[in-house]
Amino acid sequence: MATAKTAIKESLLGTTVEPDISSQSKATFDRNSRQDEETGEQYMSEEDFVNAVAPASEDYHKIKREQYAVLFQVADRRKTGRISIQDWGIFENLLAKPDAEYEIAFRLFDEKGTGMIKYDDFQRLYNQNKGAETISFDWNSEWASLYVGSRKHRHDITYPQFSQMLRGLQGERIRQAFQMFDKDQDGFIEPYDFQRIILEVAKHKLSDHILDNLHTLCNISTGSKISYANVRAFQNVIREMDLVDLIVRNATEKSADGTITRTDFLNEAARITRFSLFTPMEADILFHFAGLDAPSGRLTRNDFAKVLDSSWQSAYALGIGATGAAAEAANKAISTTQKVLHQVLESAHHFALGSIAGAFGAFMVYPIDLVKTRMQNQRSSRVGEMLYKNSIDCAKKVIKNEGPKGLYSGVLPQLVGVAPEKAIKLTVNDLVRAGGAAGGCQVMFTNPLEIVKIRLQVQGEVAKNVEGVPRRSAMWIVKNLGLVGLYKGASACLLRDIPFSAIYFPSYNHLKRDFFGESQTQKLGIVQLLTAGAIAGMPAAYLTTPCDVIKTRLQVEARKGETKYTSLRQCARSVWQEEGFRAFFKGGPARVLRSSPQFGFTLAGYEVLQKLLPMPGSEKDEGPSVGGHAEPAVGLQEAKAPLPYLRSRNALKIILDLDENFGRPKIPTGRGWVPLAGAKALG
Repeated sequence: MATAKTAIKESLLGTTVEPDISSQSKATFDRNSRQDEETGEQYMSEEDFVNAVAPASEDYHKIKREQYAVLFQVADRRKTGRISIQDWGIFENLLAKPDAEYEIAFRLFDEKGTGMIKYDDFQRLYNQNKGAETISFDWNSEWASLYVGSRKHRHDITYPQFSQMLRGLQGERIRQAFQMFDKDQDGFIEPYDFQRIILEVAKHKLSDHILDNLHTLCNISTGSKISYANVRAFQNVIREMDLVDLIVRNATEKSADGTITRTDFLNEAARITRFSLFTPMEADILFHFAGLDAPSGRLTRNDFAKVLDSSWQSAYALGIGATGAAAEAANKAISTTQKVLHQVLESAHHFALGSIAGAFGAFMVYPIDLVKTRMQNQRSSRVGEMLYKNSIDCAKKVIKNEGPKGLYSGVLPQLVGVAPEKAIKLTVNDLVRAGGAAGGCQVMFTNPLEIVKIRLQVQGEVAKNVEGVPRRSAMWIVKNLGLVGLYKGASACLLRDIPFSAIYFPSYNHLKRDFFGESQTQKLGIVQLLTAGAIAGMPAAYLTTPCDVIKTRLQVEARKGETKYTSLRQCARSVWQEEGFRAFFKGGPARVLRSSPQFGFTLAGYEVLQKLLPMPGSEKDEGPSVGGHAEPAVGLQEAKAPLPYLRSRNALKIILDLDENFGRPKIPTGRGWVPLAGAKALG
């Protein structure tokens, strides 16, 4: 039994063997120690010790620098009020232990050095050193009794029990405080009560940004009060700050513009965690505090720094002044410029690929487009005056009268114009993920292209049936129409393209994901992409045929004796009166046969080109394949401060979980830590 006690004591307090002191530790001791005038021995006073473990150059706006004197009680093993170089060496060896933070806290309460803490001693030390206005904590609660025993069955506290108790203490303090302020027991408290709880329980771990805005937590849900669920979710977020930091870094690294949404955060959390899942309310709370100055919902790493970095302060709060603020503004401007430049280059890359894919898709189905245009422009409903009986008849007569090349009349301006048209549509859809917006944006290129193409497509049949009519070039048509004429029928073009894209893009994405099973781990082949594009194009093409008919009629030059159309409404009324409802769907089948494969070819080509010609520097880890190797996640930044300070700071944070006033001078004693009377020295 004695051997076991000795082993525990030595593991916690160290052995009596003089420790090996590194040259760095000795230099730190020499730099901060003073000489005893009588004995000539070098020693550290409490003030010297604080200078050694808490450099004046570090930031102490959360934990007061004088509170580090609490740790002197641990280093002063003999309770003489001074520490020798051997004591300093033992303390530095303690700091090097993997569980140093918890062991330091344990030794602070184990003043007698027995390797066990008696409950009465712990209670007395706690009461002597906590703040006078601290929210009361019930050590007879069911939670506390699980660690220290009930009132009638108290037991000594071992190191593992003590450290585990500290691990959950903050949450229990918050729970008890919430119950105290929830006087009517409806599960809600006022924002100022929540603010007081957090300032008292977790102030030493949180940034000024969070502390200044605690009262706004009630804004994430209806009502003006804060629920216990809100409080618990908030506590879980601050407890998992390091994990949140890791997730944010990973997610922003993968984002093209360095910003992420709540969805991006939760998706990344699901990728890199297995058991520490974040609830929707926890994500809401994180994004609420991080996004107070960025209401768009897309947040940068700097936005999260205000939440994750406990030392975060504004430039002026840190005393940076005008020069520092200017430098910060300059850095922000540089960062913004880099983001804008990246976005411009990315858009140019999308545009180039979209142009190639658009030209490819248009060329593949151009003969069908020509047939569609001629069918829509055919105005007579009397059999004897009809040029074409149907789409197949039209194609046959074009080949017979104009040769195979006739099927490609006007293809050159189509290829020139379709490049920016399709590129704009694909790029806008990529950026804003709104098909209707993509369709509307393309009209500025679509309309001139359409009017020139249509006039070139129909002039072949005019030349065949009307003698002396010269063939016109695309340039002649452009000059003859002028800028205003090139946008004739633009309203009908908008009516066609906006609903087409609004139907097409969502259908295409749903087919890929829900029918063909596209996911992070399953990529679709070209045949699947073509099929999805073709199917999505069918309803989009046919349902917008009436607008396409009106557009064609407005843009084709009226022949002698034919009705001249002047506006969208007048055109629609005339077609209805002269040809009936069915005329609005002329060329509908040809439009389906053209649009479906065209967009299939275009989108398939676009996605294939994105894989073959990715934007330089945009390659992202898409996760390991089955049986593959997963690259390590982006790590947290390594702290640059000296290790003794970092371990001392972390140990003090754990101690302050008991009460944030530990170590502050007490009135009237003026001492930062009041020890037990008669504590034995560890000579």
